[in-house]
Amino acid sequence: MANDSIQLDSQGRLKHFLTIEHLPKSLLTAILDNAERFTVVGDRAVKKVPLLRGKTVVNLFFEPSTRTRTTFELAAKRLSADVMNLNIEASAAKKGESLADTLRTLEAMQTDMFVVRHHESGAPEFIARQVGPEVSVINAGDGRHAHPTQAMLDMFTIRRYKRDFTRLKVAIVGDVAHSRVARSEIHALTTLGVPEIRVVGPKTLLPRGIEAMGVDVHHSLETGLEGVDVVMMLRLQQERMQSALLPSGHEYFHTFGLTPARLRRAKPDAIVMHPGPINRGVEIDSAVADGKQSVILQQVTHGIAVRMAVMSMAMGTAAQAS
Repeated sequence: MANDSIQLDSQGRLKHFLTIEHLPKSLLTAILDNAERFTVVGDRAVKKVPLLRGKTVVNLFFEPSTRTRTTFELAAKRLSADVMNLNIEASAAKKGESLADTLRTLEAMQTDMFVVRHHESGAPEFIARQVGPEVSVINAGDGRHAHPTQAMLDMFTIRRYKRDFTRLKVAIVGDVAHSRVARSEIHALTTLGVPEIRVVGPKTLLPRGIEAMGVDVHHSLETGLEGVDVVMMLRLQQERMQSALLPSGHEYFHTFGLTPARLRRAKPDAIVMHPGPINRGVEIDSAVADGKQSVILQQVTHGIAVRMAVMSMAMGTAAQAS
């Protein structure tokens, strides 16, 4: 998969954002710092800055999405870009046109950036290798591989509440095997210096060899949550499961659902996160999702600022770390 040689230009600046793996800590910190500056834009009467005025951004989504597509669209519009949302269901791709031909057609319209979600791992990198040198590609989620902007908005949320990554214990709970978010989270947390990352879930939902990523594996939610600062819940991705890996959602909740009683195992000031959409009563109890330790809605808000930061940096209009 993608490495820094394709994601960064010759000066070490962000060109494409395809994965967090291999990116330096300085660049991740620059994304967070730039996002901090963009948070104030949402509080203004006119929620716009002119950084991408005259640029065209195409949201190229081959999978359904609400939060991610909407926040990318809002981010681009707040940067004053022109935005086009391509409806794949009604596009030439449904009529048999290849991805490469669709891409060339859109490039001929002087597109400056593609935001890509695709069910195939590696599709955004394929597109990044096909486009011209003036075009940037942002990965909005590919297969089971990566979801880098989701991970960075989560890092931004954690930094807002906890400040120092180097003192944290983080638990990632649930369907890690099918989660592109989990992989990106682990890479980001590791790069930013988190000393203890736990993955928690049934054996059927944890990928083999996950320990090689430097995480501790727990098959008990109670022990996995003991003393943690951050609890990241994951959605059960039943649409990606090839077979019946779980007896039922009810049984899953009985063993791995986050309830107020189980949350008490974590530190009293622990925050609860979820990338959405939430399956209430399956992964998480409503009392927790809507409770005082939940920062789930704040994640959505922060996603706009983080995506503004990534898009502006990729287009060379924001200060960056080298």
